[in-house]
Amino acid sequence: MFGNWLKTSILMAGIVALFGAVGAMLGGKQGMLMALVFGGAMNVWAYWFSDKMVLRMYNARQVDETSSPYLYNMVRGLAQRAGLPMPKVYLIDEEQPNAFATGRNPDHAAVAATTGIVRMLSERELRGVMAHELAHVKNRDILISTMSATVAGAISMLAQFGMFFGGNRDGERTNPVLGILVMILAPLAAMIIQMAISRTREFGADRGGAEISGDPEALASALAKIDAYARGIPMHAADAHPETAQMMIMNPLSGGGLRGLFSTHPSTQERVARLREMMVRG
Repeated sequence: MFGNWLKTSILMAGIVALFGAVGAMLGGKQGMLMALVFGGAMNVWAYWFSDKMVLRMYNARQVDETSSPYLYNMVRGLAQRAGLPMPKVYLIDEEQPNAFATGRNPDHAAVAATTGIVRMLSERELRGVMAHELAHVKNRDILISTMSATVAGAISMLAQFGMFFGGNRDGERTNPVLGILVMILAPLAAMIIQMAISRTREFGADRGGAEISGDPEALASALAKIDAYARGIPMHAADAHPETAQMMIMNPLSGGGLRGLFSTHPSTQERVARLREMMVRG
């Protein structure tokens, strides 16, 4: 738990520093001060409200044991096995098989699954996936992923706003070439921050999910199946908000290029291999 609070503190400090650097490049001292204030306020807002924003981005609808008894009761049983409070459960109307967890702590957590993953996976495989998401909750890394997703989008927005509306560096006109570089490099820096946070989290959640479900092979099978199908089915909400891709159990983005180069997820083959090693070790 202390390690994740340390990571969160480092992330928040890095966010403020990055906001300040972008502000300084685009608006000099005045721009830096304004960006630092904005970055600090963004941290506070993201801590309290970023989970709700992400769920809204995906048009997720909350379900219960009446509206979706299959998924809800599955999550409830797994949460009891994990010793966790019952999270809120959401469904996302997307064909691509995927899922994520969000919230600031286990007492204010939510898990979301697409309708595609509920239909595609067997009950055993889906249990493995939802156990993976609950492992994110138990490991207390949902706050980090949710905040980084929200702030990465804000950094991109800040760079574009500064380019088109800042236009002043201590009384001088901003160099348009510098503005373009900031527009490119600021979101790239945010992506690198996300990448550093996310890749190790997935291995930890795979291991924790296998322990919660008691079935490493089910999660391994689910990951292989999701990987095979997700590549051919676009996820429109994720393509519209690529900064949220690192929250998913599998990279949901349909594009290649930089999105593939800076993938926030380790390879599916390595994840499956590690889960199957758990079976061998017993």
